[in-house]
Amino acid sequence: MANKNLTKAKKAKNDEFYTQFSDIQKEIESYLEYNPNTFKNKVIYSNCDDPYESNFFRYFVLNFDRLGLKKLISTSYKPSPVANTQLGLFGDDKTLTKSKGRPKITANKFIINEVGDIDGDGSFTLEDIAQQLRANKNNEWTPLDGDGDFRSDECIELLKKSDIVVTNPPFSLFREYVAQLVEYKRNFLIIGNQNSITLKEIFPLVKDNKIWFGYSKVKVFNKPDGSTQSFGNVGWFTNLDHGRRHQPMSLMSMSDNKKFNKKLQGKQAYEKYDNFNAIEVPFVDAIPSNYNGVMGVPVSFLDKYNPDQFEILGLTKTWFGAATKTYPEQIQVGENNEKSKVTKLNDGAVLKISEPLKNKTYYIVNEKLYRQTFPRLLVKQLQK
Repeated sequence: MANKNLTKAKKAKNDEFYTQFSDIQKEIESYLEYNPNTFKNKVIYSNCDDPYESNFFRYFVLNFDRLGLKKLISTSYKPSPVANTQLGLFGDDKTLTKSKGRPKITANKFIINEVGDIDGDGSFTLEDIAQQLRANKNNEWTPLDGDGDFRSDECIELLKKSDIVVTNPPFSLFREYVAQLVEYKRNFLIIGNQNSITLKEIFPLVKDNKIWFGYSKVKVFNKPDGSTQSFGNVGWFTNLDHGRRHQPMSLMSMSDNKKFNKKLQGKQAYEKYDNFNAIEVPFVDAIPSNYNGVMGVPVSFLDKYNPDQFEILGLTKTWFGAATKTYPEQIQVGENNEKSKVTKLNDGAVLKISEPLKNKTYYIVNEKLYRQTFPRLLVKQLQK
């Protein structure tokens, strides 16, 4: 159900999902544990975040001095449902009066250069920032000229002035968003569907260690109507280093996995693919310690990927070009024994089977039976 929700969101281009404060805090703190200076003297840019509603803005402005930030920039894509109505983000629910001559807000830009206890109550809060913004002292709160699209010229100019981009970009524009970050050589910490690594625009970056999974997953988002939405396989993507990325995986030998790993019972573990020069490893915790050849492992391997322990070689997708054979038209037998002619077998790793599968899809080619695995990363252990 969780992944179906994400698919529906993509089709509807309903990208209004707000990241919870606790998820942002948990992820950022993980980088600080590895390197306390990760964000020191850096310009942070959240370019898909309505400052009135964004927990990214809230987190960074409240932790501005502790992180040692140089500047915080936040821009939104379209008018906030609370802009010019209430400043709820700052704990002030009073109606704001629009200044005479002020242009109609279509998107907002907040630039924070300095924080402090402006109201003299002895503590720094969002209300202090609200007062600084109203008085326009050292910080800036202005409408953007355009609609705030991250691809617009004015947003790109802000991107060029930033060091690290931290945000939750639109699900439907993830490929374009990452391409822009790479083009302008920005550091980033962003949220996306982790299955995106199988896309032809994203996987080469994964393979070349230009993008990797962050520290944690994000399972629940807030929606504009106050409700929440759960997703599966959503997490952080980054090119910032963190400690989990350098923890070696603890592995058992192939024989011990066959003997003690209960998840392998009834699975075609360690069999060679029919169309790739690699063996099938159906679970990450079943990777054998004593196998030096190429292995096909689940995409979730990236949660534990250590570049000092493994090398990512490829992906079991047609466009990657690593397949050793091409299959003619196949007969696909579905879960309800429905049959159809397809060519799907060519887009993934294939294993031979000896008998028809019950309640699972399989394929018939020249009277031989096959099944297809989920997408697999092709990896190899580095020799010590």
